[in-house]
Amino acid sequence: MKNKFYTYILQLQDQICSGLEAVDGVAKFREDIWERPEGGGGRTRVIENGEVFEKGGVNISAVHGKLPEAMQKMFNVGEADFFACGLSLVIHPKSPMVPTVHANWRYFEMYDDNGNVINSWFGGGQDLTPYYLFEEDAKHFHQTCKTACDKHNPDFYPKYKKQCDGYFWNAHRNEARGVGGLFFDYCKETESMKMLDWYNFVTEVGNSFLEAYLPIVERRKDLTYTAAQKTWQEIRRGRYVEFNLVHDKGTLFGLKTNGRIESILMSLPPYVQWVYDHHPEANSEEEKLIKVLENPVDWIAP
Repeated sequence: MKNKFYTYILQLQDQICSGLEAVDGVAKFREDIWERPEGGGGRTRVIENGEVFEKGGVNISAVHGKLPEAMQKMFNVGEADFFACGLSLVIHPKSPMVPTVHANWRYFEMYDDNGNVINSWFGGGQDLTPYYLFEEDAKHFHQTCKTACDKHNPDFYPKYKKQCDGYFWNAHRNEARGVGGLFFDYCKETESMKMLDWYNFVTEVGNSFLEAYLPIVERRKDLTYTAAQKTWQEIRRGRYVEFNLVHDKGTLFGLKTNGRIESILMSLPPYVQWVYDHHPEANSEEEKLIKVLENPVDWIAP
Protein backbone atom coordinates (compact mmCIF):
# COMPACT_ATOMS: atom_id res chain seq x y z
CA MET A 1 0.00 0.00 0.00
CA LYS A 2 2.78 2.45 0.84
CA ASN A 3 4.35 1.97 -2.61
CA LYS A 4 0.97 2.26 -4.29
CA PHE A 5 0.12 5.51 -2.53
CA TYR A 6 3.60 6.99 -2.99
CA THR A 7 3.38 6.31 -6.72
CA TYR A 8 0.00 8.04 -6.73
CA ILE A 9 1.18 11.23 -5.00
CA LEU A 10 4.16 11.50 -7.38
CA GLN A 11 1.71 11.57 -10.29
CA LEU A 12 -0.73 13.88 -8.46
CA GLN A 13 2.05 16.39 -7.78
CA ASP A 14 2.82 16.57 -11.50
CA GLN A 15 -0.86 16.95 -12.35
CA ILE A 16 -1.55 19.72 -9.84
CA CYS A 17 1.63 21.68 -10.65
CA SER A 18 0.82 21.57 -14.38
CA GLY A 19 -2.72 22.80 -13.74
CA LEU A 20 -1.58 25.69 -11.55
CA GLU A 21 1.18 26.73 -13.97
CA ALA A 22 -1.33 26.80 -16.83
CA VAL A 23 -3.65 29.15 -14.90
CA ASP A 24 -0.80 31.42 -13.82
CA GLY A 25 0.63 31.66 -17.32
CA VAL A 26 3.98 33.11 -16.19
CA ALA A 27 5.55 31.46 -13.14
CA LYS A 28 6.92 27.93 -13.04
CA PHE A 29 7.51 25.67 -10.06
CA ARG A 30 11.05 25.40 -8.76
CA GLU A 31 11.94 21.89 -7.61
CA ASP A 32 14.13 20.80 -4.70
CA ILE A 33 14.93 17.16 -4.02
CA TRP A 34 15.94 16.65 -0.38
CA GLU A 35 16.92 13.82 1.92
CA ARG A 36 16.15 13.33 5.61
CA PRO A 37 19.20 12.13 7.59
CA GLU A 38 17.11 9.68 9.63
CA GLY A 39 15.54 8.16 6.54
CA GLY A 40 13.58 9.18 3.47
CA GLY A 41 13.17 12.54 1.81
CA GLY A 42 10.97 14.42 -0.56
CA ARG A 43 10.34 16.55 -3.61
CA THR A 44 9.46 20.16 -2.85
CA ARG A 45 8.02 22.40 -5.57
CA VAL A 46 7.50 26.11 -4.98
CA ILE A 47 5.97 28.77 -7.21
CA GLU A 48 6.62 32.47 -6.51
CA ASN A 49 5.93 35.93 -7.93
CA GLY A 50 3.59 34.75 -10.65
CA GLU A 51 0.86 36.57 -12.49
CA VAL A 52 -1.79 34.88 -10.34
CA PHE A 53 0.06 33.10 -7.53
CA GLU A 54 2.20 35.13 -5.16
CA LYS A 55 3.59 32.06 -3.42
CA GLY A 56 2.70 28.43 -3.20
CA GLY A 57 4.11 24.99 -2.64
CA VAL A 58 3.11 21.50 -3.73
CA ASN A 59 5.29 19.11 -1.75
CA ILE A 60 5.61 15.38 -1.40
CA SER A 61 7.60 13.48 1.18
CA ALA A 62 8.20 9.91 2.24
CA VAL A 63 10.02 9.55 5.56
CA HIS A 64 10.80 6.54 7.73
CA GLY A 65 12.83 5.40 10.74
CA LYS A 66 12.40 5.31 14.49
CA LEU A 67 9.28 7.03 15.75
CA PRO A 68 10.44 10.20 17.56
CA GLU A 69 9.66 10.42 21.28
CA ALA A 70 7.22 13.28 20.79
CA MET A 71 5.26 11.17 18.32
CA GLN A 72 5.34 8.14 20.64
CA LYS A 73 3.51 10.26 23.21
CA MET A 74 1.05 11.56 20.61
CA PHE A 75 0.15 8.01 19.50
CA ASN A 76 0.48 6.57 23.01
CA VAL A 77 2.94 3.85 21.94
CA GLY A 78 6.45 2.79 22.87
CA GLU A 79 9.43 2.60 20.55
CA ALA A 80 8.41 1.72 17.00
CA ASP A 81 9.48 2.14 13.39
CA PHE A 82 7.30 4.19 11.10
CA PHE A 83 6.75 5.20 7.48
CA ALA A 84 4.81 8.29 6.43
CA CYS A 85 4.21 9.74 2.98
CA GLY A 86 1.96 12.43 1.67
CA LEU A 87 1.35 15.41 -0.54
CA SER A 88 0.78 18.80 1.07
CA LEU A 89 0.00 22.03 -0.73
CA VAL A 90 -0.75 25.65 0.09
CA ILE A 91 -1.38 28.27 -2.60
CA HIS A 92 -1.45 32.01 -1.81
CA PRO A 93 -2.78 34.05 -4.77
CA LYS A 94 -1.72 37.63 -5.41
CA SER A 95 -5.25 39.00 -5.70
CA PRO A 96 -7.34 39.30 -2.52
CA MET A 97 -10.31 38.27 -4.66
CA VAL A 98 -8.83 34.79 -5.14
CA PRO A 99 -8.90 32.52 -2.07
CA THR A 100 -5.95 30.74 -0.54
CA VAL A 101 -6.27 26.97 -0.70
CA HIS A 102 -4.73 24.13 1.30
CA ALA A 103 -4.84 20.38 0.74
CA ASN A 104 -3.12 17.31 2.11
CA TRP A 105 -3.37 13.57 1.51
CA ARG A 106 -1.22 11.20 3.55
CA TYR A 107 -0.57 7.60 4.57
CA PHE A 108 1.09 6.28 7.74
CA GLU A 109 2.40 2.88 8.84
CA MET A 110 3.93 1.58 12.10
CA TYR A 111 5.90 -1.65 12.47
CA ASP A 112 6.88 -4.15 15.14
CA ASP A 113 10.46 -5.33 15.76
CA ASN A 114 10.13 -7.84 12.93
CA GLY A 115 9.03 -5.25 10.39
CA ASN A 116 5.38 -6.31 10.34
CA VAL A 117 2.76 -3.59 9.90
CA ILE A 118 0.96 -3.19 13.23
CA ASN A 119 -1.02 -0.08 12.38
CA SER A 120 -1.79 1.95 9.27
CA TRP A 121 -4.14 4.73 8.28
CA PHE A 122 -4.93 7.42 5.73
CA GLY A 123 -5.69 11.07 6.36
CA GLY A 124 -6.17 14.28 4.45
CA GLY A 125 -8.57 16.87 3.15
CA GLN A 126 -8.83 20.18 1.35
CA ASP A 127 -10.09 23.57 2.50
CA LEU A 128 -10.63 27.09 1.18
CA THR A 129 -9.68 30.41 2.80
CA PRO A 130 -11.19 33.44 1.02
CA TYR A 131 -10.46 37.07 1.86
CA TYR A 132 -13.67 38.27 0.22
CA LEU A 133 -16.70 36.02 0.35
CA PHE A 134 -18.23 34.90 -2.93
CA GLU A 135 -20.89 32.42 -1.89
CA GLU A 136 -20.97 30.68 -5.27
CA ASP A 137 -17.26 29.88 -4.84
CA ALA A 138 -17.78 28.31 -1.43
CA LYS A 139 -20.73 26.31 -2.78
CA HIS A 140 -18.72 25.10 -5.77
CA PHE A 141 -15.81 24.00 -3.58
CA HIS A 142 -18.08 22.14 -1.17
CA GLN A 143 -20.16 20.57 -3.95
CA THR A 144 -17.00 19.18 -5.54
CA CYS A 145 -15.97 17.75 -2.18
CA LYS A 146 -19.41 16.23 -1.67
CA THR A 147 -19.48 14.67 -5.13
CA ALA A 148 -16.14 12.95 -4.46
CA CYS A 149 -17.31 11.72 -1.06
CA ASP A 150 -20.71 10.50 -2.24
CA LYS A 151 -19.11 8.04 -4.65
CA HIS A 152 -17.86 6.13 -1.60
CA ASN A 153 -20.28 6.79 1.26
CA PRO A 154 -23.11 9.36 1.60
CA ASP A 155 -22.12 9.86 5.25
CA PHE A 156 -18.58 10.96 4.43
CA TYR A 157 -19.27 14.54 3.30
CA PRO A 158 -21.30 15.69 6.35
CA LYS A 159 -18.91 13.89 8.70
CA TYR A 160 -15.68 15.20 7.20
CA LYS A 161 -17.09 18.66 6.56
CA LYS A 162 -17.94 18.90 10.26
CA GLN A 163 -14.47 17.64 11.19
CA CYS A 164 -12.94 20.27 8.91
CA ASP A 165 -14.95 23.04 10.57
CA GLY A 166 -13.75 21.79 13.93
CA TYR A 167 -10.11 21.33 12.97
CA PHE A 168 -9.45 24.59 11.09
CA TRP A 169 -10.67 26.65 14.02
CA ASN A 170 -8.48 29.38 15.48
CA ALA A 171 -9.56 28.81 19.06
CA HIS A 172 -7.61 31.81 20.36
CA ARG A 173 -9.56 34.02 17.91
CA ASN A 174 -12.84 32.10 18.16
CA GLU A 175 -13.21 32.00 14.39
CA ALA A 176 -12.70 29.60 11.50
CA ARG A 177 -9.60 29.88 9.33
CA GLY A 178 -11.77 29.78 6.21
CA VAL A 179 -14.96 28.33 4.78
CA GLY A 180 -13.84 24.74 5.25
CA GLY A 181 -14.05 21.69 3.06
CA LEU A 182 -13.00 18.20 4.18
CA PHE A 183 -10.80 16.86 6.95
CA PHE A 184 -10.32 13.19 7.79
CA ASP A 185 -7.67 11.32 9.78
CA TYR A 186 -6.93 7.89 11.22
CA CYS A 187 -8.91 6.21 8.45
CA LYS A 188 -8.17 2.60 9.39
CA GLU A 189 -9.37 -0.74 8.10
CA THR A 190 -12.82 -1.88 9.28
CA GLU A 191 -15.22 -4.61 8.20
CA SER A 192 -16.87 -2.20 5.78
CA MET A 193 -13.77 -0.24 4.65
CA LYS A 194 -10.63 -2.15 3.73
CA MET A 195 -7.38 -0.24 3.21
CA LEU A 196 -7.90 -0.44 -0.56
CA ASP A 197 -11.32 1.17 -0.09
CA TRP A 198 -9.71 3.99 1.87
CA TYR A 199 -7.06 4.34 -0.84
CA ASN A 200 -9.80 4.66 -3.47
CA PHE A 201 -11.61 7.29 -1.41
CA VAL A 202 -8.53 9.39 -0.63
CA THR A 203 -7.36 9.34 -4.25
CA GLU A 204 -10.88 10.31 -5.37
CA VAL A 205 -10.63 13.41 -3.20
CA GLY A 206 -7.09 14.12 -4.42
CA ASN A 207 -8.19 13.85 -8.03
CA SER A 208 -11.02 16.32 -7.37
CA PHE A 209 -8.73 19.10 -6.15
CA LEU A 210 -8.13 20.95 -9.42
CA GLU A 211 -11.83 20.73 -10.25
CA ALA A 212 -12.64 22.25 -6.86
CA TYR A 213 -10.15 25.13 -7.04
CA LEU A 214 -9.27 26.16 -10.59
CA PRO A 215 -12.75 27.35 -11.69
CA ILE A 216 -12.74 29.72 -8.69
CA VAL A 217 -9.31 31.07 -9.66
CA GLU A 218 -10.46 31.60 -13.25
CA ARG A 219 -13.56 33.52 -12.10
CA ARG A 220 -11.70 35.86 -9.73
CA LYS A 221 -8.13 36.36 -10.97
CA ASP A 222 -8.88 39.31 -13.25
CA LEU A 223 -11.13 41.25 -10.86
CA THR A 224 -9.81 44.69 -9.90
CA TYR A 225 -8.92 45.44 -6.28
CA THR A 226 -7.70 48.37 -4.21
CA ALA A 227 -4.69 48.89 -1.96
CA ALA A 228 -7.06 48.75 1.03
CA GLN A 229 -8.34 45.35 -0.10
CA LYS A 230 -4.77 44.11 -0.44
CA THR A 231 -4.10 45.30 3.12
CA TRP A 232 -7.15 43.34 4.32
CA GLN A 233 -5.78 40.22 2.61
CA GLU A 234 -2.48 40.63 4.45
CA ILE A 235 -4.23 41.12 7.80
CA ARG A 236 -6.27 37.96 7.23
CA ARG A 237 -3.12 36.11 6.21
CA GLY A 238 -1.88 36.83 9.71
CA ARG A 239 -4.66 34.59 11.03
CA TYR A 240 -3.54 31.89 8.59
CA VAL A 241 0.00 32.08 9.96
CA GLU A 242 -1.29 31.94 13.52
CA PHE A 243 -3.21 28.75 12.83
CA ASN A 244 -0.31 27.02 11.09
CA LEU A 245 2.19 27.81 13.83
CA VAL A 246 -0.09 27.27 16.84
CA HIS A 247 -2.58 24.54 15.92
CA ASP A 248 -1.66 22.71 12.71
CA LYS A 249 -0.76 19.05 13.38
CA GLY A 250 1.12 18.66 10.10
CA THR A 251 3.43 21.56 10.89
CA LEU A 252 4.04 20.24 14.40
CA PHE A 253 4.65 16.70 13.09
CA GLY A 254 7.24 18.01 10.63
CA LEU A 255 9.04 20.03 13.27
CA LYS A 256 9.06 17.15 15.78
CA THR A 257 10.34 14.59 13.26
CA ASN A 258 13.26 16.73 12.10
CA GLY A 259 11.51 17.49 8.83
CA ARG A 260 12.87 19.87 6.24
CA ILE A 261 12.16 23.37 7.58
CA GLU A 262 11.89 25.04 4.16
CA SER A 263 9.24 22.50 3.11
CA ILE A 264 7.31 22.73 6.38
CA LEU A 265 7.18 26.52 6.44
CA MET A 266 6.46 26.99 2.73
CA SER A 267 2.81 27.28 3.83
CA LEU A 268 3.50 30.77 5.16
CA PRO A 269 2.62 33.71 2.86
CA PRO A 270 5.30 36.23 1.85
CA TYR A 271 3.47 39.40 2.93
CA VAL A 272 1.50 39.53 6.18
CA GLN A 273 0.32 42.26 8.56
CA TRP A 274 -0.62 42.28 12.21
CA VAL A 275 -2.53 45.50 12.91
CA TYR A 276 -3.24 46.21 16.55
CA ASP A 277 -6.87 45.63 17.53
CA HIS A 278 -8.09 45.75 13.94
CA HIS A 279 -11.82 45.62 13.21
CA PRO A 280 -13.48 45.92 9.80
CA GLU A 281 -16.03 48.64 9.12
CA ALA A 282 -19.62 47.86 10.02
CA ASN A 283 -21.68 46.39 7.15
CA SER A 284 -18.61 46.12 4.92
CA GLU A 285 -17.61 43.17 2.72
CA GLU A 286 -14.81 42.54 5.19
CA GLU A 287 -17.25 42.31 8.11
CA LYS A 288 -19.46 39.98 6.04
CA LEU A 289 -16.56 37.51 5.87
CA ILE A 290 -15.87 37.75 9.59
CA LYS A 291 -19.50 36.99 10.48
CA VAL A 292 -19.41 33.83 8.33
CA LEU A 293 -16.18 32.71 9.96
CA GLU A 294 -17.71 33.00 13.44
CA ASN A 295 -20.27 30.25 12.71
CA PRO A 296 -19.66 27.43 10.19
CA VAL A 297 -22.11 27.46 7.29
CA ASP A 298 -23.76 24.53 5.52
CA TRP A 299 -22.93 25.57 1.99
CA ILE A 300 -24.94 22.83 0.33
CA ALA A 301 -28.67 22.80 1.05
CA PRO A 302 -29.79 19.35 2.29
